[in-house]
Amino acid sequence: MPEFPPRRDDTPTFPLPHIEHAPPSRISDHPEFHSLRRAQRRFGTRATILSVGGFLLYVLLSSFVPAVMNQPLFGHLTIGLTLGLGQFVIMGVTAWCYVRHMRTRVDPLARGLRSRQYENENRRTRPSAPPQGAGQPVQPGARGFRTW
Repeated sequence: MPEFPPRRDDTPTFPLPHIEHAPPSRISDHPEFHSLRRAQRRFGTRATILSVGGFLLYVLLSSFVPAVMNQPLFGHLTIGLTLGLGQFVIMGVTAWCYVRHMRTRVDPLARGLRSRQYENENRRTRPSAPPQGAGQPVQPGARGFRTW
């Protein structure tokens, strides 16, 4: 039985020993991770508005202004058909912009963050004696990171 009776919420009345733990090094706590997420969200919002907005505009024009959509441009090609085919162009441009954005802004941040996280993990788990084969060069792809 403890020396002091516990409180009603079952917490002990005597002070617990002060134990200092190293703060967990989570990647989501890193400021670069937040900038990475912000860059992805910002572009994702813009791309979604462009894509969904273009499709919604097409549907609304088809529903509420069919006379304009049936206007012939030349031959059997109408404004509605041209705008419908334009949806494929919008999706293609959005996909191209997404790939370009990821390669130029997001991927460099992710690679830097990944390498720093890998270095931090190695520093924490590095044994005092060098492992067997430590003098051998590291082969590409040996870190366990796969590319898409």
